[in-house]
Amino acid sequence: MNTSACQSKIPVVIIRAGNTWDGVSDAPLGSRDIRIEGGVIKEIAENIPAPEGAEVINLRDRMVLPGLIDCHIHLTLRPEISPTFWSHSGTYKGLLGAQALQILLMNGFTTVRDVGDMDLHGYTTRDLKIALAHGIIKGPRLITSGHMISCRGGHMDVTAALSPYCNAHENCLADGPDEIRTVVRNEIKWGADWIKYAASGGFATPSDDPVVVTYTQEEMDTLVATAAQLHRPVAAHIHGDDAVRMSVLAGVRSVEHGAMASKETLALIEEKGVYFVPTQYAGVRSARFADSEAYWDAMGATPEMRIKMRKYKDLLLETAHHIAKSNVRIAFGTDLGILSYTINGAKEFGEMVANGITPIRALRGATSVAAELLMQEDIGTLAPGKCADIIAVCGNPFKDITVMENVNFVMKAGIVYKQA
Repeated sequence: MNTSACQSKIPVVIIRAGNTWDGVSDAPLGSRDIRIEGGVIKEIAENIPAPEGAEVINLRDRMVLPGLIDCHIHLTLRPEISPTFWSHSGTYKGLLGAQALQILLMNGFTTVRDVGDMDLHGYTTRDLKIALAHGIIKGPRLITSGHMISCRGGHMDVTAALSPYCNAHENCLADGPDEIRTVVRNEIKWGADWIKYAASGGFATPSDDPVVVTYTQEEMDTLVATAAQLHRPVAAHIHGDDAVRMSVLAGVRSVEHGAMASKETLALIEEKGVYFVPTQYAGVRSARFADSEAYWDAMGATPEMRIKMRKYKDLLLETAHHIAKSNVRIAFGTDLGILSYTINGAKEFGEMVANGITPIRALRGATSVAAELLMQEDIGTLAPGKCADIIAVCGNPFKDITVMENVNFVMKAGIVYKQA
C-alpha cells in the first residue's frame, strides 16, 4: 500500500466511536474503537486499550464513517461572478480554488476530483495540487482532470460568450483526431490525472444543446485510446442519450451527469461496468423547480439555462427514476462550482434519496464506490491498512440522510482538521 499520503506525526491515536459504518456494510456496525498510527488505520475492535502517550478522541455520541469523496467538482468556477468570470486571471481563480478546498474539507470531504480547470490559458488546478502537497494550503487530497476538452462550439467553448472579434485562445478546444491527440497529450503533460471531455452540449452554456452530440464516434474513440495509451482514465460530460451510448462504447470510465440516458443505455452502462456520477442536486432538483422564477433568480441562472431546463425537465425527472431502479454503479458528485460553494455538497445525499436512490447506495457512492471509480485503494473504507480519513456526524444517516450535512469531526490522513 502507498502510505505517502497518510502521514501523521502523532504516534498513536485512538478514536472511540458510539456507532460506526465502514463504507461497505449494509448497516452500521455499532460501537467500535479505531487505532491509528502514522496516519493509517491499524486496528478496529470493540475495545482497544490506549497505550501510554496515545491521543484518545471521544466520539461516543456520534457515528463515525469514512471521509467523503466528491467525484465531480469545479474548484475554479463560481456562479456568483458569472458576468465577469472569464475576464479573471488564473491567480484569482487559484484563490477561489484554495477557498473551495477549505470549505470542502470542513464539510467532511477528504478527497475530491476536479473535472474542469476554468483557467482557460493556464493550469490552475495543477498548481492547487502542488500547493496542497507542500502544505501551503489545506484541503482534501485532490485528483485533477485538467481542462474539459471540447469541440469548437461545444460545451466548453466559452469563446462563444465573447464577441467574434475577440479572437480569444482557449487551450482545451480540439476538433478531429489529430488535434484531439495533441490536446490530450498536453493535458497529461501538465499533470492531469484524468482526461475529461464534453460529449454533448450542456445546460449552462449559451451555444449548445444538452442532447446534441458534439463529437463523432471516431473522435471519442481517439480521445479515449490516446488517454489509455498514457494510462489515464476518461470521464465524459454527457446529458443526451446518444452521446452517453457513444461514450460508453468508446470506453470511458465514468459518465458525468447522464441526465437523459434511456433505460437501454443504463443497461449498457451496467453491462460495461462504467461508473455513473449523476450530480442530481444541480440537475434533477433544477428540473423540479424549472418553472419557478424565484428559484432561477436565486441561482443566478442565465436565460439560456432556464429555457433549456424547462424544455427537458420531464425527461430529466424520468431518467432520475430509471437511475434509481437500475443497478449502475453510482458515484457521488455535486457539480459544486457550477453551484455556489455556499451550498454544502452533502445536500446531494438528500437529493439522491428524494429521487429514489437508497441511503446505503448514496453513502457507498461517496465512500467505497467513489474510491473504486478513482482507483484509490487506500481510501473509501474503514479497515486496517487504510488511510485514516474519518468523519463523524450526530445521528444515523441510514434513518435521516440529512445528518450528513452536519459533519462535526474531520480527520484526513490521521490529522484532525475539525472537532466540535
